[in-house]
Amino acid sequence: YVPVICGLSRANPKDIERAWEAVKPAVRPRVHTFIATSPIHMETKLKKTPDEVLQIAVDAVKFAKSLGCDDIEFSPEDAGRSDPEFLIKVLSAVVDAGATTLNIPDTTGWNVPWEFGPLIQQLRDGLGEKADRVVFSTHCQNDLGLSTANSIAGAAHGARQIECTINGIGERAGNAALEEVVMALALKGPTHFGAKGPCGEGPDLRTGIDPVHITPTSNMVKEYTGMAVQPHKAIVGANAFQHESGIHQDGMIKNKQTYEIMTPESIGLMRGDQQSGAGIVLGKHSGRNAVSTRLNELGYELDDDKLQAIFIRFKEVAERKKGGLDDDDLEALVADEVYSAQAMWRLERVQVTTGSGVVPTATVALTGPDGVERQGVAMGTGPVDAAYKAIDALTSVKVHLETYSMESVNAGIEAMATTKVVVNPVDSATSLHSSGYTTSRKFSGSGSDTDVVVSSARAYVAAVNKLIRWNMRRAAAEQVEAQEA
Repeated sequence: YVPVICGLSRANPKDIERAWEAVKPAVRPRVHTFIATSPIHMETKLKKTPDEVLQIAVDAVKFAKSLGCDDIEFSPEDAGRSDPEFLIKVLSAVVDAGATTLNIPDTTGWNVPWEFGPLIQQLRDGLGEKADRVVFSTHCQNDLGLSTANSIAGAAHGARQIECTINGIGERAGNAALEEVVMALALKGPTHFGAKGPCGEGPDLRTGIDPVHITPTSNMVKEYTGMAVQPHKAIVGANAFQHESGIHQDGMIKNKQTYEIMTPESIGLMRGDQQSGAGIVLGKHSGRNAVSTRLNELGYELDDDKLQAIFIRFKEVAERKKGGLDDDDLEALVADEVYSAQAMWRLERVQVTTGSGVVPTATVALTGPDGVERQGVAMGTGPVDAAYKAIDALTSVKVHLETYSMESVNAGIEAMATTKVVVNPVDSATSLHSSGYTTSRKFSGSGSDTDVVVSSARAYVAAVNKLIRWNMRRAAAEQVEAQEA
């Protein structure tokens, strides 16, 4: 396969000559020349009469032919708003002058598919036998979001070249996106065109493009141009094969074809085992089944109570974390909920006020062992210190904070933070070692959240809960010893 290398030029000799000089070393060179044919363009931009425009178009094609170019494409700019009868007159004349491809542009994105497709058919019929000597092409802008639909409609009515761009980049709202056109024809070409199409005749349609190269090509264009692809862009957007709705995730787990009409692998996006191999994004719309499935895939076998505790925390975090939770986030929640001590006190809310010239203040709400929610307010040297002092006041537990550390679970400004603390009680609780000496008892706790203050508070409450339960066990053991004595 040898590609056509085409140079675009206005319909004047100087531009055409320059375009030809640029492309003539190619194996298959082409010159594409154009002039506007709509009333508004002819009157206000070109200030030419229709007859003058017709003559310029013919002269441009003849001049390209005189240079030795045998592959000449002609476009009547703004064809979508031009008089069809005038278009037929111009197109017929340029075919006689040597044009081999007739490109019909919807330059302003004005047309709808049931206009644009029949326009292609009308122009082909108007040219009669001349239509068989040329290739009809479409060039559709996306001002109304219809560029791909118009292009496909043109193909259904006889166009055999579709001008499009990677990622749909282009003037104003962009052009028809190559990836959308390719996949539409790959999926619908054998069943919705030709004899089964709107015209009831002609061949089934296909392209010569291998769609497995779509994703890497899209990424290359994105990198080179610096033009980001919107997440919800069809085919190549970051969300195109991701599923966050709980109902959708349940269907994807059971059968991927419930919500995917093509596979990501077919366009070169290798999903592998990530996201349950089904593009499942664990976000605020995810259901318990999706969370449970991913935890099982990660190796966690949890009973219903533990799963429910994790799912409740998952929902809390997912409401605040855009883009969903990845595997590292999920494992941090497991560590936070499953591997922490049985809660005596449960953190409900924490709110802090801090900043330059403001005394850091924290308001903390905890639910105690009796099921009653209590609130405490405290000031500190910083927001975390203030929160810890409020927790101390609510739990009536006095501890020294021995170590405090925090790390990001993953990258990005919305990453989850995992905080780890180690505390020891003020009354210097001790443990007797087998070697006969005693040491000060220490209690650790960890917590995870997208908010560093909440993460810190959860870790501190977890450590305090361990201390309280240890004190309860020690008190029970001392009572038993006293009874035996």
